[in-house]
Amino acid sequence: MDSSERELERLPPRAGAVNFARSARFLYATFQRELRANELVQIFACAFIGSGVGVAVAMLRALVQFLHEVDFGMMGGVLLSAGLNTDRVRILVVPALGGLVLGMLALVARRFATRDIVDPIEANALYGGRMSLADSLRLTASTVISNAAGASLGMEAGYTQFGSGVFSGIASYFHLRRADQRVFVTAGSAAAIAAAFNAPLAGAFYGYELILGSYMPNALAPVAVAAVCGALSQRLIGGGQPLFAVAGGVPLDVHSYVLFGLMGVFAAGIAITTMMAVTWTERSLKNSPIPDWLRPCVGGVALSAIASFSPQVLGSGHGAIEYYLHATLPFLPMALLLVAKLLASAISVGSGFRGGLFSSALFLGCLFGGVFAKCVSWLDPHFAVQYMAFLLVGMGSVAAAIIGAPLTMVLLVLESTGDFPVTAGVLVSVIASATITRLMFGYSFSTWRFHVRGLGLRGAHDVGWISDLTVSRLMRSDPKMAPTSMPLKALRELYPPGTAKRVFATAPDGHYAGWVDMALVHDPQLDDAMEAGAVADVVQGRGEYLLPSENVRTALARFDEAQSETLPVLSARADPRIVGYLTEAYALRRYAQELERRRSAELGEQGLFALGQSPPG
Repeated sequence: MDSSERELERLPPRAGAVNFARSARFLYATFQRELRANELVQIFACAFIGSGVGVAVAMLRALVQFLHEVDFGMMGGVLLSAGLNTDRVRILVVPALGGLVLGMLALVARRFATRDIVDPIEANALYGGRMSLADSLRLTASTVISNAAGASLGMEAGYTQFGSGVFSGIASYFHLRRADQRVFVTAGSAAAIAAAFNAPLAGAFYGYELILGSYMPNALAPVAVAAVCGALSQRLIGGGQPLFAVAGGVPLDVHSYVLFGLMGVFAAGIAITTMMAVTWTERSLKNSPIPDWLRPCVGGVALSAIASFSPQVLGSGHGAIEYYLHATLPFLPMALLLVAKLLASAISVGSGFRGGLFSSALFLGCLFGGVFAKCVSWLDPHFAVQYMAFLLVGMGSVAAAIIGAPLTMVLLVLESTGDFPVTAGVLVSVIASATITRLMFGYSFSTWRFHVRGLGLRGAHDVGWISDLTVSRLMRSDPKMAPTSMPLKALRELYPPGTAKRVFATAPDGHYAGWVDMALVHDPQLDDAMEAGAVADVVQGRGEYLLPSENVRTALARFDEAQSETLPVLSARADPRIVGYLTEAYALRRYAQELERRRSAELGEQGLFALGQSPPG
């Protein structure tokens, strides 16, 4: 035993605890510094956390499967949407009971939660990647309850919320920069989707396309590594096959690709109809006298009515996709199931069940592909041998239009089949469906939901900086003021010509009373009126002002409404004291400078990897 060890033994327990705390703080500070400054450390951190997300996704999937077997009396290993061996009585009861439980939990949660849950896209667009882990866990739990009740939705929304919430919480704990925090949120969603579909490429591009909105070089490695590690950790638990493993090698000719392009046109119509149906259902229930906490139960009753005829509308659709990829159904039953699934998904989302349309969109696309293939085969029987290709193309085109991630769907098919000709066909159809949806509708499902809520978001581009560029940061704090009781002659003497264009008037209680045009005050033609007049006689614009907390975009709108070049800044509406002023020219210049700086930064970071979407403006 050396002298240092003997010295440590002689230290009292309290000193040892203090030294341990100091060591812990030193390690924390060191890791925080390295995590903030070293991209390689961030990559390793994303790999480690992504592996944990993959394990969590596998556990959540197993939990939902167990609850399906208990709730619907199914045999072990059979997926709910396969529609096999489900108890018909439970189909009529479980969705309504699950909706009731979900509604009551939401009613309780509203008493304690004062804010809406922020999803990954909204977090990256508005809040610099900041998400509440507690809220994310609450949404994940609601998604599990909804899926356990048989809602016609997938777990992907819960998976991505959980993964992004964990990554964001860790990034916030170590005080990462805004750009790095946005990358961490993207990595969380990528790891979750990669684990959910056992498809790391699709997971990574889901993050790039939907959650981040670009392929920035500094995000490529962390997001891709998180996706790969999430998929690999899930494979260790759930097996190594992709979720939709199918055999490739389907013979295709030039005419097939023309048909795939036509499929994209019809797929866009199905996608737009689905999104509008969700909104129509939600608005109809909101305009009804049904309490909001009871709406999921009502939706569950409607879902049970549909499922009593078509049990395959229940659940995400994974089991049904597996079934129809290896079996065929006559045209009419398949077309009716397509309509039933669309209605069931719209009712599930619109009535308040939690979940996403990722898997449901894939199932809708699978059914659409089968219907289209049947129609084409009637016209030319030789297309019957390409039935599998039509199913895969339908899946990709409908899901790309609804989810808004076209390359993700192309890569999902590629990873599932390994068939490049079919993947090329999916690409053709996806281009058509995504383009038509964007031009005719303008939204994917996620951004459409933001539009319905009144948020003007078209993607995950960072527009939160606009909120940071506030009037309080832009204003000047040396306003020229005069009381309303001051004689105009005294005002002339206080502010000679050329010293002020506008003076702000204050009432006897110190509150803002309006502004005075000094050009009018110094008009020689009004010399006689100035002798007896007071400031109160020439005041105008009493309702034209800004508040310190308002952002630059709101300020520019106020300038436009008031048709004024300068506006005062008041402390608050309840206490309207003048604290400064802002000119329209300066606000425009600062806004343009900040916008140009961020555009230049994006172009410098992205290079050839940009998605081609317009920056926020």
